[in-house]
Amino acid sequence: MTTNTTITHNEAQVRQLISDQQRAICSKNVDQIMSHYANDIVVFDVKPPFQTQGKIAWRQVWSECLPYFPDTFEMETRDLNITVSEDLAVAHWLFRFTGEENHPAMQTWMRVTAVCQKNQGEWQILHEHLSVPFNPETSQAAFTLNP
Repeated sequence: MTTNTTITHNEAQVRQLISDQQRAICSKNVDQIMSHYANDIVVFDVKPPFQTQGKIAWRQVWSECLPYFPDTFEMETRDLNITVSEDLAVAHWLFRFTGEENHPAMQTWMRVTAVCQKNQGEWQILHEHLSVPFNPETSQAAFTLNP
């Protein structure tokens, strides 16, 4: 049976995992980014190849993507919600990159859902799904949180 103390502790650990992951992305450190993923990660991304399976393939996507980011940037997070049990957690939130205002990577809010699993006492991201909202009337991406 999972106690409230265990749930609270696990939620804090998952929050820390997400925070650490965001810091690793902002530092553009591929090794740190990848340290948060399970070996059998499956990612549904906003850009091609749209679906990536396995840590090695996901590392390649990050390695190819990071050079397009500005030298320095931050991440703003909103509405982080975590549901957690003893060894499984689901988190979802909104985020955007902030920094160089006119840079293409800074132009939109994105949605993330992450499934995390505790493996030998450490939380890892097992599945990640990123998406960009769109306007169904125009088929255009919705770049702000305001309708």
